[in-house]
Amino acid sequence: MDRSTEVNEVVIVGYGMAGARCAADLARRGVKATVVGAEPHRAYNRILLSNLLAGKVDETGVELPDSGGSIRTGAPVVSIDRDRRTVTCADGTVVEYEHLVLATGATAWIPPVEGLDPDALPDRVAVFRTLDDCRRILDFSAGARTAIVLGGGLLGLEAARGLAGRGLAVQVVHPVGHLMERQIDPDASAILAGTLAELGITVHTGVSGARLATGPDSVTLTLSDGRELTTDLLVLSCGVRPETALARDAGLAVERGIVVDDRLRTSDRRISAIGDCAQHRGQVGGLVAPAWAQANVVARVLSGEEPLAAYQPAPIVTRLKANGIDLASMGTLDGEHHEDLRFADPARGTYARLRIHEGRVSGAVLLGDNPLVGQVIQLFDRGAPVPSDRRALLLGRSLGSTATAQAAPTPALMPDAATVCQCNSVNKGSIVRAWRDGCRDVAAIADRTRATTGCGTCTDAVCGIADWLSAQEGVKA
Repeated sequence: MDRSTEVNEVVIVGYGMAGARCAADLARRGVKATVVGAEPHRAYNRILLSNLLAGKVDETGVELPDSGGSIRTGAPVVSIDRDRRTVTCADGTVVEYEHLVLATGATAWIPPVEGLDPDALPDRVAVFRTLDDCRRILDFSAGARTAIVLGGGLLGLEAARGLAGRGLAVQVVHPVGHLMERQIDPDASAILAGTLAELGITVHTGVSGARLATGPDSVTLTLSDGRELTTDLLVLSCGVRPETALARDAGLAVERGIVVDDRLRTSDRRISAIGDCAQHRGQVGGLVAPAWAQANVVARVLSGEEPLAAYQPAPIVTRLKANGIDLASMGTLDGEHHEDLRFADPARGTYARLRIHEGRVSGAVLLGDNPLVGQVIQLFDRGAPVPSDRRALLLGRSLGSTATAQAAPTPALMPDAATVCQCNSVNKGSIVRAWRDGCRDVAAIADRTRATTGCGTCTDAVCGIADWLSAQEGVKA
């Protein structure tokens, strides 16, 4: 570790998932940070808010572990003085910094709908972004029988399935022609809509909200095609915008997000930015895995452990996994000179599409029951060659080739380098080492490696590895 580059007074603005992870990564390297968060409660896992909506967990179930350092909640920062290297909170408190990390996240975007005031949402209308938003939704959903979710992206569908899990009849209104247009194609969307219908969720695509009227017991949303939908609760999940006002007012370079270089430094080398507020190589965030990877890079740089550490975006795998829904999307479905393989079985809610370029998976959508989804993710994640029998991957049939067996999700055949937890970049080898060091259940493995602490979709895989290790130990005994 190069202590000559170590920073002693680190201040992190934002106590969300990125800020909390950065503080924890710094603490693990012996650097304490002061975290100043606008929200009045401890950091929580935003990905699990849909489980809170569904009643599967309570608020303690979404809390993140203590990140260490000095934490100030309910203290929004209102200004940065770059010359004096201080930040000022709304209550007048001034905090000095040697290095500042902006993890201000993003705010929910409220579409221009007649009758909808973004600064004063009426009763029975709520956005779906924060824990307080979730509390508001739960308050309004008590006794409600119906709900409308405006927005059919990933978060909108998460909100819809959470409310449906509470027994509400839910309608999703999405302005684009198909659901989750950033991740899946129209064919997959049509099958997904059918699966959602079986869960009590009706989908309206290609229409937007035009006008809102509120009453004492209901709200009525008039759609752009003239139809009127009356409901007990309206939830807005129409995307987010990076929170850049603080950085812009301080004179930092801002485009769509706060512009950062490969070391996550802003135009002021004493200030870094990570997570949803940061713009790296023209791209802004929105997912947890990149935010946590950025936090790790900043911690390595500021602690002096690796002063020249650089953030390299990793391939992103998007998962939507809930009762009745199993969707994996990765890479891109665009581009020329690709093999394009598809299989659809609408009656069973199954769809698979693979894009293969130069013998490797460049993009994929897998919806429904496909037992080889883990293999496809591993092939994509590692950039490994696909087997000659493409149909086996597409249809979820057993594969016999050596190359594919190496990517199989079966613990005994899975290589140590295979990524198990996408959110935290935890591979099988790390889980095995944790087990051998005494972490003998999933909770202990999670505490050591952080596997399962992101979106949670890897829990079954971690359980499988733990069960396999336990069985192996029994055989040896």
